[in-house]
Amino acid sequence: MAAESRNDVHDFHEQLKAILPRLRIYALSLTRDRDAADDLVHDTVIKALTGRHSFQPGTNLAAWLFRIQRNEFISGLRRQRPSVPVDTAIAESLSHPAHQDSGLIMREFVTAFAKLVPTQREALLLAVLEGLPYEVIAAHTDVSVGTVKSRISRARDTLERLLLEGEARPQPAAGVDTTAADDRSAEAGDAPATES
Repeated sequence: MAAESRNDVHDFHEQLKAILPRLRIYALSLTRDRDAADDLVHDTVIKALTGRHSFQPGTNLAAWLFRIQRNEFISGLRRQRPSVPVDTAIAESLSHPAHQDSGLIMREFVTAFAKLVPTQREALLLAVLEGLPYEVIAAHTDVSVGTVKSRISRARDTLERLLLEGEARPQPAAGVDTTAADDRSAEAGDAPATES
């Protein structure tokens, strides 16, 4: 029985190690900061290891870890929330910048990133997120260093073009009425764009 328990612990640790790169990418998408993302991954792993007994073997370990990471991120936001005594003068003077723009920017980036060729996407992820040198990426993907550099350069150029030209904007969901916006632009003297 002790041998089975040691095997379970070993399997848990191996699966946890395999999921670490995905945890880091998710942490970067939440925090948008490398150092904060590394701290979040660290806190997630510590929580997972201390709470391993609550994980049910045979269930989805990745989902369990992502839930822990999300909860840790939210807890961190709550800890950072400013707290002041409720005073009308102070309350009226406090303001927080809107967060809608950052969410929209992130959605546009994710949409543009999804349009990249898979080999370019992989090279860019390995270079930028993982910080791997070109030689390591070349060995990992079984191509030359020049090909890796080319893929990363093309990926960056494509992302820049998609984001600057607005081609990365998510399309309105099916069933969304856009006629009011078209009517307003027609009244302003701009004819709505026609599709060819």
